[in-house]
Amino acid sequence: MSFRIQPTAPARPNRCQLFGPGSNTKLFPKMAASAADVINLDLEDSVAPSDKDSARANVIEALNSIDWGTKYLSVRINGLDTPYWYRDVVDLLEQAGDRLDQIMIPKVGCAADVYAVDALVTAVERAKGRSKVISFEVIIESAAGIAHVEEIAAASPRLQAMSLGAADFAASMGMQTTGIGGTQKNYYMLHQGQKHWSDPWHWAQTAIVAACRTHGVLPVDGPFGDFSDDEGFRAQALRSATLGMVGKWAIHPRQIALANEVFTPSDAAVSEAREILAAMETAKAKGEGATVYKGRLVDIASIKQAEVIVAQSELIAGG
Repeated sequence: MSFRIQPTAPARPNRCQLFGPGSNTKLFPKMAASAADVINLDLEDSVAPSDKDSARANVIEALNSIDWGTKYLSVRINGLDTPYWYRDVVDLLEQAGDRLDQIMIPKVGCAADVYAVDALVTAVERAKGRSKVISFEVIIESAAGIAHVEEIAAASPRLQAMSLGAADFAASMGMQTTGIGGTQKNYYMLHQGQKHWSDPWHWAQTAIVAACRTHGVLPVDGPFGDFSDDEGFRAQALRSATLGMVGKWAIHPRQIALANEVFTPSDAAVSEAREILAAMETAKAKGEGATVYKGRLVDIASIKQAEVIVAQSELIAGG
């Protein structure tokens, strides 16, 4: 461990982030009643340019009038390369009440992008006397974003989460893909004449997780475009969870249960983690730094791994 203590990420459930366009008000009550931990009301990609103003008004009305329960409520604003984003921020903070928790910033390419939004949000908060501090989530969806991922993760104390936006990321990187997330048919290796498909997003996810964990930010996997492919979604979510991500986007309601299933530690995993912790307590009482559990060595590092699983389980149960 470095002398600099790794900060902890925010302690809140983030297994599933459900997206819905701000232009489709019929979806809002269904989103509020869903089992998603986080709601992302979208003003960006899912909203046509001609509907930007009305979608913003819809979202503000929904923030003020719908009972969202205990869900973490986020709004994805438009990108900083558009003429819409500043009005998104100003109108949200001036007209929406305290129910808004977070602003999601798309296509972040450097720390200065986060600084720009932070400066505007701070100014409006002070001008309006808002006591609740708005948090940020950023989306890495460009070559610049992944190249500057660590400086982005450290860009603002408001930053609580970071996601990978696979489609725009692939386009920015010049990747020859058309799918959103998941394995790609031409990204494979041959072994004894058999094709084995690798994960083209693995390296970017790992970079995001490392940057997030270094700076106390929640790393989140982004969308999986084929919402008819439950097993494909589950497979990608399992890979993401194994790498250290805490949740995944849902672009369709059927993906909510899948995300919650994968990012909730199983009873068996929690039971085993507790048994490892108990075995290590016994070892420590004997003055030993390691012991054997089910035929394998466990030590102080094993305690840290087991504590992560138990803490996740308790956080979700408490949420």
